[in-house]
Amino acid sequence: MTDLHVRRMSFAFEDYDVPFLWNEENPAFSSMANAVSFLAIGFEKMIVKMILQTKPLITDPAVAEEADAFMRQEGQHSAAHRQHVKALIRRYPGLQQTFDDVVGAFDRLTAETSLNYRLAYTADLEATFTSVFKLMLDNDSTLFRSGDDRVASLFIWHFVEEVEHRSSALIIFDSVVGSDIYRMRMAPSIFRHVMKVVRLACEGFNEHVPVADRKTDAMAMFASYRYQQHLRKWLPRLSAQNNGPMTRAFDHLPLGEQLTALRGIVRSQLPKHNPAHEKLPALADVWFERYDAGYDVSHWYTAETVASPEVN
Repeated sequence: MTDLHVRRMSFAFEDYDVPFLWNEENPAFSSMANAVSFLAIGFEKMIVKMILQTKPLITDPAVAEEADAFMRQEGQHSAAHRQHVKALIRRYPGLQQTFDDVVGAFDRLTAETSLNYRLAYTADLEATFTSVFKLMLDNDSTLFRSGDDRVASLFIWHFVEEVEHRSSALIIFDSVVGSDIYRMRMAPSIFRHVMKVVRLACEGFNEHVPVADRKTDAMAMFASYRYQQHLRKWLPRLSAQNNGPMTRAFDHLPLGEQLTALRGIVRSQLPKHNPAHEKLPALADVWFERYDAGYDVSHWYTAETVASPEVN
């Protein structure tokens, strides 16, 4: 029997405007998280179609149950992120084109690549999430707490459920494809595609959201872009694009924690990787306990406090 639970969540994004700069203390993280919302919808749409295609090939009832729960969790994530993105588009209508471009990139992936490739894509990308989201959740005091509680609560819920189903995509891949060599061979093209889609989102943010509202250059997360911008300052024939400060989301985090996350990402792509053995963020256990106790996790920082363990 799967350990996954499907939780239906609502974050009241229609109650009042949702700012693009939802965490004013960290504009770069605000932009990065917004890009995750755009990407999540397209990626999770791809996952749902992929699982529906995969189900007839799964012979183990336990794997079939895991796949169904995984698909339904991802479907809930997509629905919630759609409400977030819808609110951003309502404020900045040009972002509709950005959203269409991002979702279209995943729709083309579904239409143009094999089922095995998409299973590898999902397994490879999902395998990185525990290390990445642990870094974020372990630093929630600066990345989430000071921001709009609806947006912060959306991402905390999504990230702890990604930790909960951290093994699902690999379980499904191993059951149907079962080749670590294939998964590793596909990894370079998979992560090129991921970064291409993130870039689509960030370019759209620079184009359609005024600098005064985002207070950062959304493209600053890309080292090649930062280098090009630096060159423009010194080449007389080129003028640097004024897209805002070149800030980055994690510059204030301890270097040791960032390197630990990076090592986890690399380890996640190696043969025989087992996400079940990964060190988990303490906040995830607190979130699950509070949810089970009836705490309003859709307002993680502003709901009435209930007795629960502290996060060290």
